[in-house]
Amino acid sequence: MSATKLPVGVWADQAGIAQAARVIADGGTVAVPTETVYGLAARADSDEAVAGIYRAKGRPDFNPLIVHVPDLAAAERLALVDDRARALAQAFWPGALTMVLPRRADAGLAAAVSAGLPTVALRCPAHGVMQALLRESGLPLAAPSANRSGGVSPTTAAHVAQSLGARVDLILDGGASEQGIESTIVGLRDDGSWAILRPGPIEQARIAAVLGDHAGAMTSDARGIEAPGQLASHYAPGKPVRLDAAAAEADEFHIGFGAVAGDVNLSETGDLAQAAARLYACLHAAAAAPKPRIAVAPVPQYGIGVAINDRLGRAAA
Repeated sequence: MSATKLPVGVWADQAGIAQAARVIADGGTVAVPTETVYGLAARADSDEAVAGIYRAKGRPDFNPLIVHVPDLAAAERLALVDDRARALAQAFWPGALTMVLPRRADAGLAAAVSAGLPTVALRCPAHGVMQALLRESGLPLAAPSANRSGGVSPTTAAHVAQSLGARVDLILDGGASEQGIESTIVGLRDDGSWAILRPGPIEQARIAAVLGDHAGAMTSDARGIEAPGQLASHYAPGKPVRLDAAAAEADEFHIGFGAVAGDVNLSETGDLAQAAARLYACLHAAAAAPKPRIAVAPVPQYGIGVAINDRLGRAAA
């Protein structure tokens, strides 16, 4: 299939979901909305289907994938789930939390989803369309963001079409993503320690509060790539990005925040949740603008601002 052709898009209604499940069953790829960003889904039990994700994205094969499941019971068939993981699932699933857990020997997953690691990243999404596709297909679905590797993540079906073209077999259009920033990833390790591997909508303090007596030790050590979204350069709009810019230079498209108006604004009221939801849409607008560089206003480094600044830092790398 030529990448110059337009992708096939359908509404994420009952008929569209049934069509998407057929594409998945046949080993194809489907772009599907989640509450965070659009994911590029394929059946996670097929080496060939997972290879289709890597081909479509141009993704490095050392970068693991998140496997989506409909519930905790499905996760327990794929990974070794301890009391810490159950406590986190009870608190945050379905939702924007991914857990990196020891992979079961009998999981039946394609080796490529773990990129050679003994672990698997699992998430139970809250979005109704993704849940419907999981249940209609009856399969665990590997689903990284539905864009070319290293580029700006998609929050609309149009973003997917612009980035992937006909590299994706089908796009389920379910409207704009609500949260607009990828899930928090926590690694739960065999030695009782844990680490935030990628900040996201669920903050570290909330995770620590839930773990309580199960928490073990929070670590910040670098162990190489353990989860998606850890590459130093990621979420890139294809132009130089300058951060903490209260004012833009003449050749810069300015992404504002709060009182810093900019050409577009993440949130005029300084609402960090709104800023997260609009982050990738603003980066897409900046990428499409004629100015050759991008400046971004300062964003506070607390709450979900930590995740926003993480993505901006990788976009600027």
